[in-house]
Amino acid sequence: NLPLAWRRGLRITGAMTQLPPRFPISEAEIEAVVAEFYARVRAHQMLGAIFGAHVTDWPAHEAKIARFWKGSILHQAGYDGSPMMAHRDAQNVKPGMFSVWLGVFDAVLAEKLPPASARAWSELAHRIGTSLRAGVVDRETLPGGVPKLR
Repeated sequence: NLPLAWRRGLRITGAMTQLPPRFPISEAEIEAVVAEFYARVRAHQMLGAIFGAHVTDWPAHEAKIARFWKGSILHQAGYDGSPMMAHRDAQNVKPGMFSVWLGVFDAVLAEKLPPASARAWSELAHRIGTSLRAGVVDRETLPGGVPKLR
């Protein structure tokens, strides 16, 4: 009888359990997607202005976001931050922006990755986007998008 971790497909390394990747993808592919996405963000009329108001060091930002995705997909340690708080603190994220962000991201995924990996990453990004939208934008509005007056 195999240990439970082995039956679930987990690898045991020393005292640490490492989960398998969510889907097949390399670190280099993650870095390429992040780099292309932010190249498009910088060129995008709306997204460029939003990100440009907060990002002063693009290579450092891209490296941090690549660490986020490596943690989310490959279960690698290294990302230190809170996407929810970063987006809340930005104070310039408005309704409709997440759908634009996800549209640009999906286009990059479709161009840079095999279809199955692009689809899996897109599904993950959309789940995260839904959560961020709920925590950043939707908490400031009533049903139907009516702003909450304080």
